[in-house]
Amino acid sequence: MGGVYRMAAMLLVSIYCLLYTAQSQTTDCSTFTFSNGRILSNCQSLVRLGSSIHWNYSADAGTISIAYRAPQKADGWVAWGLNLNGQGMIGTQAIVGLQASNGNGSMNVFTTPISNRSPTMKQTPLSFPIANLAGDFSNDVMTLFATITLPNNTTVFNHAWQASNLVSGGVPVAHPTNGDNILSFGSLDFLSGQASSGGGSSVITRRNIHGVLNAVSWGVLMPIGVMIARYVKVFESADPAWFYLHVSCQFSGYIIGVSGWALGLKLGSESEGITYHHHRSIGIVLFCFATLQALAIFLRPQKDSKYRLYWNTYHHTIGYSVIILSIANIFQGFHILKPANKWRNAYIAVIAALGAVALAMEILTWVIVLRRKKKTTVIDKNKPNDINNHQLVL
Repeated sequence: MGGVYRMAAMLLVSIYCLLYTAQSQTTDCSTFTFSNGRILSNCQSLVRLGSSIHWNYSADAGTISIAYRAPQKADGWVAWGLNLNGQGMIGTQAIVGLQASNGNGSMNVFTTPISNRSPTMKQTPLSFPIANLAGDFSNDVMTLFATITLPNNTTVFNHAWQASNLVSGGVPVAHPTNGDNILSFGSLDFLSGQASSGGGSSVITRRNIHGVLNAVSWGVLMPIGVMIARYVKVFESADPAWFYLHVSCQFSGYIIGVSGWALGLKLGSESEGITYHHHRSIGIVLFCFATLQALAIFLRPQKDSKYRLYWNTYHHTIGYSVIILSIANIFQGFHILKPANKWRNAYIAVIAALGAVALAMEILTWVIVLRRKKKTTVIDKNKPNDINNHQLVL
């Protein structure tokens, strides 16, 4: 049992540390150069969407000259803007850029305020003065240029940025509602250069914690608990130790899993207008099944009870359903979080290893059961039957 907990703890710590390291990796934005001899002295690499923001601040004029740089294909669009009223997309005074429809490779750059989750994305003046709008596209990178008169001559702002490959009739349309596209916002001080991570460090950290808790609990501890019940109890010397191992592993998985599930509900309530329906629905069903499974232990009949067969059928059906739903929902989570492929591959490797152990144990336990059954049959044949016993008595 100690080995199981140590393995789960090591997996929890290593995955979280690696995810935290991966999220903090950015490109050095100071090496970028711009067309027409533009020189921008300050920059920040943005964690999300591979973007960077570059600027010069003029305290006397109360303006910033900015360049927003992001990787993008020729048929896509990018956007960046300041949010004067809050965080995130809604409320952002945006600069949008995409390739012009005239076919000469020039950029169409315009402004539009984002007042709701279905903006028109049509050219509209912003709430503050802006000038020198321009754009550049080269080597699959789009760059937006502008000079902004900072509202109230302050230097600290929330900002947001976005990208999508969807354009209809020369007008940008909806961007993806998962991964980096819903985490691409933060804060920036144009005077000091200090910035928060895209999407807010607390949100990113909680999303990673949610993913790690559920991967370790539902995706590792629960399958191990099932394997203990199915394979270890075959060994007579392991009775009743296998039962306590099984219950301890499942109970630990349930407590950790419910913690991850509750954190997921909290994150969902904070993501207004964004719902991952499949992930959410599977999570709710999974929680209900796991809770029923935990409560079923209090209704467990004695081994010689005529109801034990029905209880076993129920227990096994719900248990295997939990495992299947758990693994399916973990991969749904990978699709939503979109971490580097190595994390998905690492979990696949863990599941494959558990599957290989289960296959080997399945073969071994069947060999043991069949040998035991054969031995019992031989012993029964060597025993006098009831008729002989009766005749001997007579």
